[in-house]
Amino acid sequence: MRNKLLISSILAATALFTVAGCSSNQAVKTTDGKTVVTDGKPQVDDDTGLVSYENAETGQTEQINRDQVKSMSELDN
Repeated sequence: MRNKLLISSILAATALFTVAGCSSNQAVKTTDGKTVVTDGKPQVDDDTGLVSYENAETGQTEQINRDQVKSMSELDN
């Protein structure tokens, strides 16, 4: 009985850390000098050339042209 509880607890903790690790914030630096903090990793659409992201400050989904992105980097949370 204890083994099942221990294994279940370990699996639940592992799942929690996996989900938390996937939702790290990113910093998108633009060519005009602005920095946008995103909630999660931005998605790049190769067909349209747009980068879609959720703005961590406003919660809104926004897009920016890939030509206007200077760099994207993960932030330490």
